[in-house]
Amino acid sequence: MQFASIPGLPDIKENLINAVKNNHLAHALLFYGPEGSANLTMALALSTYLFCENPGENDSCGQCSPCQRMSRLVLPDLNFAMPSISKSKKDEEKEEEDDDEKSDLLSNWRKFVLSNPYGNIHDFILFNGFEKKQLNISKGAAKKIIQTLSLKAFEGGYKIMMIWAPEYLHQNAANALLKILEEPQPKTIFILITSHPEQLLTTILSRTQKVLVRGFTDEEIQNHLIETGKADEVTANQVSMIADGSMREAVRLVDQVEDHQVKQIREWFVDCFKSDFKSLFNKADSFHKESIEGQKSLLLGGMNVLREMLLVDANLNQLVRTRGEDLDFVTKINASVFKGDHIDTLYEAFNQAHYHLERNGNAKFIFTDLSMKISRLMAKIS
Repeated sequence: MQFASIPGLPDIKENLINAVKNNHLAHALLFYGPEGSANLTMALALSTYLFCENPGENDSCGQCSPCQRMSRLVLPDLNFAMPSISKSKKDEEKEEEDDDEKSDLLSNWRKFVLSNPYGNIHDFILFNGFEKKQLNISKGAAKKIIQTLSLKAFEGGYKIMMIWAPEYLHQNAANALLKILEEPQPKTIFILITSHPEQLLTTILSRTQKVLVRGFTDEEIQNHLIETGKADEVTANQVSMIADGSMREAVRLVDQVEDHQVKQIREWFVDCFKSDFKSLFNKADSFHKESIEGQKSLLLGGMNVLREMLLVDANLNQLVRTRGEDLDFVTKINASVFKGDHIDTLYEAFNQAHYHLERNGNAKFIFTDLSMKISRLMAKIS
């Protein structure tokens, strides 16, 4: 992974490179940003730059042996820790973990990152078949981290320990790492990567230098999708608007944005306006059969339409991101049906539906209830 492979974010890249050049890089870093941001890829690009034998002004060379091995995540001085299935208390008391099990997890981790660099913990769970399993980073894993970092670097340079999703650190594991976080061996760097820094212990937070990795702009997502051949300009524009800064969401939606998102939302709102309850109940059944990610995406897409309607209502057309047929829909429904107060009411209803969906509420009931609220509001207005 190189900085050049990450779309945009020039300010973050420059700050990291300057910290290396000026010897101001902290020994413990916390890369944090929203889900779908470049928090993991930026950490990997920094690691590649540190290991590179011929680093340039703005990036690693990409050609030397360390760079080539970093592209496969097999450099021996780059170590990983990530959540795994929680052990029973009896198993936790064993000092050594099963080597084959650890090897399988690390191998799967490399495959996961290389195939889905903007994935989140839910993607990781599905990738490994960890559904309905409790995960953590155990005290035994923390001891292994300390043992690993007590050894000299294999190649005489930096030794990096990357902890992904440190919010899964068992409290005993987190406490075990405090001393080495504060006083590591020379040329040893800890990199913690999370989308939920608020869940970390204060003692961990206080020992790290924070690196905020913002979400991507619409333009950065658009350019990446087009340049990598994942989408044409029209689809890239629609996807970037719905993704709301998440490259993960953008990649997931790129093949289905028209059919599954914008068009579906238009049809949904039309059915609500007509009070076509038979169609709405059928849509609730289809919604229930979607994956949780698909369900959440539809609600977020609806919220995005409402946001665009608010901007049109406020005559802030320069901030509107919708284009073409979708803009016509937003403008017409805004002019003929909704005004500012109504949109605020609906936005709150969508937000509550998303909240209940994330907490494993019944998707069919949630969609039906939301549809009824939209229909009642439209009936009052018309």
